[in-house]
Amino acid sequence: MACDSSAALAPHRQLPAEQPRTERALGSHSPIGQCPSELSPLLVMSPAQEPTPELLADPYESFMHHHLQYYGYFRGSLMLKAALLKSKQLLFNHLEGPGVPRLREPRGLFAVPTSRGPLQAPRWPVECEVIKEQIQHIEWVPPEPEPFYQPTGNEPAPLIVGEEKGTVVYHIKPVAKGSYFTCSRVGGARGPITSPAISLEGPEDTTLLFESRFESGNLQKAVRVGPYEYELTLRMDLYTSKHTQWFYFRVRNTRKGITYRFSIVNLMKPKSLYSMGMKPLLYSQRDAQTRGVGWRREGGDIRYYRCSSEEGQAMYCLTWTVCFPHDHDTCYFAHFYPYTFSDLQRYLLAVASDPVRSQYCKLRVLCSSLAGNTVYLLTITSPSQNPTATAAKKAVVLSARVHPGETNGSWVMRGFLDFILSDSPDAQLLRELFIFKVVPMLNPDGVIVGNYRCSLAGRDLNRNYQTVLKESFPCIWHTRRMIQRVLEEREVLLYCDFHGHSRKNNVFMYGCNNKSTPAQRLHERIFPLMLSKNAPDQFSFHSCKFKVQKSKEGTGRIVMWRMGIPNSYTMESTFSGSTLGRKSDSHFTSEDLKSLGYHICDTLLDFCDPDRSKFLQCLSELQELLQQQIHRKLKDLGRGQDSDGAWSDISLSDIESSTSGSNSSQSDGLPAHLLSVAEKFHQKKKRLRTRKERNELRQKYASSQGVTCQEKTPVAGERRLGSPTCRTHQPVSAAALCMEDSCGKQGKTPEAGLISDLQRREPNASQEEQPGSSTLAHSASTVGTSPCRSVWWGPEQPAVTLLLSRNLFPRPQLPGRRAPVGPHTLKRSQLQHLLPPRQVTWSLLEFQPPCAEPERRKSPSWPQ
Repeated sequence: MACDSSAALAPHRQLPAEQPRTERALGSHSPIGQCPSELSPLLVMSPAQEPTPELLADPYESFMHHHLQYYGYFRGSLMLKAALLKSKQLLFNHLEGPGVPRLREPRGLFAVPTSRGPLQAPRWPVECEVIKEQIQHIEWVPPEPEPFYQPTGNEPAPLIVGEEKGTVVYHIKPVAKGSYFTCSRVGGARGPITSPAISLEGPEDTTLLFESRFESGNLQKAVRVGPYEYELTLRMDLYTSKHTQWFYFRVRNTRKGITYRFSIVNLMKPKSLYSMGMKPLLYSQRDAQTRGVGWRREGGDIRYYRCSSEEGQAMYCLTWTVCFPHDHDTCYFAHFYPYTFSDLQRYLLAVASDPVRSQYCKLRVLCSSLAGNTVYLLTITSPSQNPTATAAKKAVVLSARVHPGETNGSWVMRGFLDFILSDSPDAQLLRELFIFKVVPMLNPDGVIVGNYRCSLAGRDLNRNYQTVLKESFPCIWHTRRMIQRVLEEREVLLYCDFHGHSRKNNVFMYGCNNKSTPAQRLHERIFPLMLSKNAPDQFSFHSCKFKVQKSKEGTGRIVMWRMGIPNSYTMESTFSGSTLGRKSDSHFTSEDLKSLGYHICDTLLDFCDPDRSKFLQCLSELQELLQQQIHRKLKDLGRGQDSDGAWSDISLSDIESSTSGSNSSQSDGLPAHLLSVAEKFHQKKKRLRTRKERNELRQKYASSQGVTCQEKTPVAGERRLGSPTCRTHQPVSAAALCMEDSCGKQGKTPEAGLISDLQRREPNASQEEQPGSSTLAHSASTVGTSPCRSVWWGPEQPAVTLLLSRNLFPRPQLPGRRAPVGPHTLKRSQLQHLLPPRQVTWSLLEFQPPCAEPERRKSPSWPQ
């Protein structure tokens, strides 16, 4: 702890007479590295004496007097003020006069829920406005299965009207584009919250009042486009420009017996379970208070269709109709059963307060999230009698809610915790056999603000398990580190991350093919197959995939598999319902998902049963099923089914398709606050234009300048200068071609300079007699392959037309350091870099002087 006494602020000059004695008195009794203010409260601090007027006459001493007064000297009180102390453990109360510093009450080492204190208040980004009302719903299971909606094909697809023709009845300010998370606080934005909804004009006004500024809420704008029709816009994941799927909002001022239509207009997924009969969820507060009825599936005329495109991104619309059960009721709509961060804390509080369950469930803090919310870690196991028995236990790691909008995972986790913490004999056996490491909510920040997929870093956490950015992705960094420590101590039998799926029904798993160990071939598929047998009405083994894709290398499933956990899975549970067994064509309830947590425990016992009969039976079924798939694949390839080498000819990855998870490629990479920094160091190289693009650009530029090629066709060995549309032209200025004449004087005109230069470059007799030399009658094919040069005259000179003949000579020899070429002598390096492939001389055939009053034209700057 840094010492913050006023002596540290004083300069090297001598202070007033009493001051050094006070500092020495304080410092002489101070242990090394300890501030005097942190010593015993019996330590007396003497007030400093006022300096004499003679001493204050010195400007420096006067300045130091006022400077030290600011820090508490010469005030007749303690020399150290409370504002100066760096330690947060010492408290001073100067309002009651000089006193003894006291220690602040220590904070808890772990911010875990306890029965003695309230729940930890969620921390919000400062950009979010939050209402003070606490939202809590009752749990209720429908007595009858809730069937899918059966589309008729005649459902209307309303055109999007927008706020230009409608009335905005609710709107919250979106986060500025390009912004990123900076800080958070309890309650969100500072200051009073604004009213984003319109006010009712009277009791007869039937306008609905919307609200979503509560935990996990998501609704940005509502536009009234009809008496009972509303267009809704969801808020994209915070600090991103995509991911709209999860919605959760409140409506008030309802009317009974009236059909309302709601249309969400900015969904981004081309496929949805709403096209397959899924219904939204409705919660009536009056029904919950009077009848004990909670969330239920409601809606008619449901249609999911493409509606518009914005900035190259296709937008899709979900529309449905609903009738509210009561007048002036408060109702909620949600994509799936909500499960908030406060819900989790209430559940953990009940576990920590239970004297029985708290004996074998230890609640700790894994880390704090980006916003400062707690990420909890549960360690569940029965206390062992000796360390040897504890070391022999295998570990099972479970996690959920890395994607905040997939509340399915929390309900499955809730069912698992209910069973594993119960007094069931099977639960007791599991606690005796295993050590369970459970992270019930990996992304509390995203859950609180109502994100669907990303954290406050603006990135998908399930694509960044390989990250080294501890400060940007603390939740998954500490989770991976925790699993690494467990692997160093014991074997991890199973890793499973609970997710939700928005495009497929039923429950299924994604795993990883074990190719490196032939002895464990197909063993990674046994646990999902056993789970499908224990939950035949919910789990579909045929929907499971075990392909390791490169685009999914950053997921928890693949990272844990590469760390040495062969049974590493992602369990996907649908937002809709089941198409299997007795629950076919009906929605899942929260109780169905909780029962799936029990089935995971039951399957874990079957998987580790000392009697290997179930294990071997499942392995035999998998081998037979795989052989059928291989034969089907061979038949598609036109090969016979009697091939015994099919197992080696076709790999497992060739048989099954890729996983159908969401595409988060735009949410990969660095967090949002580091993108601007990365762009400075990793600037993209400018793409070079192709020859075709350059030629088109030259033609376009020449046409804009009003210059065209001459139509006269040159004879063999001739090229016409001044043709800017010619593909092989290399424009040069006239001054570059005006060489000094033999007398060392520059030509009077560019024409004279060019002619003199051409005459000076004529080959001598020795060169003409060389074999392979060219004359004027050189073949046209040879001449046509060499480039021609165009001359651009400045605005002070008239345009001229020159017909030149080009003579080719063999490449000059390079006998030594210098080689003579005509009248010039060049270095060897100049010959290598400046000379053309062959020696070229130009002969003037025709010179056409300009007209009396030539048209002046500017010297163009050739486009790059």
